[in-house]
Amino acid sequence: MKALIEARFEEQVKFLRKLVKVPSDNPPGDTEPHAMKAAKLLEKLGFVVEQHPVPEPFVRQNGMVSVTNLIVRETFGKGKGPVIALNAHGDVVPPGDGWTKDPYGAEIDNGAMYGRGVAVSKSDFATYAFALLALKENAKRLNGTVELHLTYDEEAGGFVGPKWILEQDLSKPDMAISAGFSYAITTAHNGCLHMEVILRGKQAHAAMPETGHDALEAATHVLQAVYSERARLAKIKSAQKGIDTPKITVGLISGGINTNVVPDRVALRLDRRLIPEENGEQVEDALIELIEGALPKGSKVEVECRRIMLAEPLRELPGVEKMVAAIQKPAKAELGVKVQPTGVPLYTDARHYSEAGIPTILYGAGPRSILEANAHGADEHLQLSDLKSATVIVAEALSELLK
Repeated sequence: MKALIEARFEEQVKFLRKLVKVPSDNPPGDTEPHAMKAAKLLEKLGFVVEQHPVPEPFVRQNGMVSVTNLIVRETFGKGKGPVIALNAHGDVVPPGDGWTKDPYGAEIDNGAMYGRGVAVSKSDFATYAFALLALKENAKRLNGTVELHLTYDEEAGGFVGPKWILEQDLSKPDMAISAGFSYAITTAHNGCLHMEVILRGKQAHAAMPETGHDALEAATHVLQAVYSERARLAKIKSAQKGIDTPKITVGLISGGINTNVVPDRVALRLDRRLIPEENGEQVEDALIELIEGALPKGSKVEVECRRIMLAEPLRELPGVEKMVAAIQKPAKAELGVKVQPTGVPLYTDARHYSEAGIPTILYGAGPRSILEANAHGADEHLQLSDLKSATVIVAEALSELLK
């Protein structure tokens, strides 16, 4: 398998460079041009590529402009073995400032490719596609199906990507491998609740504040309750390796009319990170109760809590251990280290497979740690040697799972 991948590695690098050079920032989320480019490149490799555009109203509802998901299906033997989905996302966070390289130049320097999305997760378009090519060239004694699910809304929550594919019955995989970040095999990750808290009072002249209802004053009570909750959460430890404690952050505050006016409206945006042991809806109910109970008795300021997004944690399901074992053996041979399963304190769209009852892990091209790749930061990059190693490991693992 390794020789097959090495023989096409130069072609694989060119494939990845072409993907990195097409912007697919989310926001704004106009990702269809990248999907069309990816489809053409995959077809040149000999794949049959299904294009599944998501209806515009649903795309707009999720804060994006255009989304077309791609599916490639390859069946081995009589196709009676497992169906394995390989999911990577082509949307990326905007480049931001601080780059020393062109974010869309796909420049190669000292054995690494630089560019937005090269690590998260356009690299795994290349990892999974070329692992599948190697599998097709060494298909004896294999039985089952491998599907590439190339989606475009991970940065917006995965609701019009993996979740949409599964809800539309476009795929019914038995197991799933999603884009990874590092040498580690990710078997669990945090969830996330985004909530907006709106406090509505009554404006008044600053010379007579007692004639109004100060929304900002009320907000201070909410903030005090939230930060007390942060201290409480810091004492709760997850049993999952790689994951620490639940977190809560006030990320945005807006409100007020003018310096000389009592604020009649204040809005807070909260980020609450869930550990795998927590249930998202229960956390949401408790947080609403905390916020509503923070206002003093008799307060005439009204409070409204509105969910923006709820992403449940990725939790280990029975069957995950089989995928972990299939990756560990070739990973040890290729990388020279024992690759361990772990959790990460992030959240990804891989959770949608898990929520559908599909055993799911994250594994793909990446360095020894997430921080080494500058993922979501300036000068995001990927060592090309890591791309090759991940492709070999994924191909060998698929071969094992399809035997």
